[in-house]
Amino acid sequence: VRIRYRGRGGGPDGESPAGRPKSGPPPLAEIPQRKNKMNSKKTALSEPATTGETKKRRYLSAEKKFQIYLETQRPDQPVGEILRREGMFSTDLARIRQQVREGALQRLGAKPGRKVELVSAEAHEKLKADLEAKERALADLAVELTILRKKTSGGSWDR
Repeated sequence: VRIRYRGRGGGPDGESPAGRPKSGPPPLAEIPQRKNKMNSKKTALSEPATTGETKKRRYLSAEKKFQIYLETQRPDQPVGEILRREGMFSTDLARIRQQVREGALQRLGAKPGRKVELVSAEAHEKLKADLEAKERALADLAVELTILRKKTSGGSWDR
């Protein structure tokens, strides 16, 4: 009994459905492997280890990002060389350039005068609770003032 296969390949003994030998790429075992001409340092950085380890994410400080940005702005050094040295991609540089632009616009757009002070969340909550307590006290005093005015028959305090 002969089974009919649809599409390419898949026939018994490496044959196509029509009984002809398969044409196409040889199995992986038959492909000669090229020797890796890269030095071991670059290979270790570019490929994760085969033991299941993954490459750790690298976080750059703001100072380092700005240094890379300044270096890439110089016309005497190729950008690709700097990116290879730092182990970065062009998208990383594009993101850094965008961050520098946003930071510069934010800083240059600030109005002259007193600098804005940042407050921690705890201090903010404490100040907020303080403000609510003072607003309640003010409302109570407003009620007392109204009562006193009624008692004095709406007269003026300026006697």
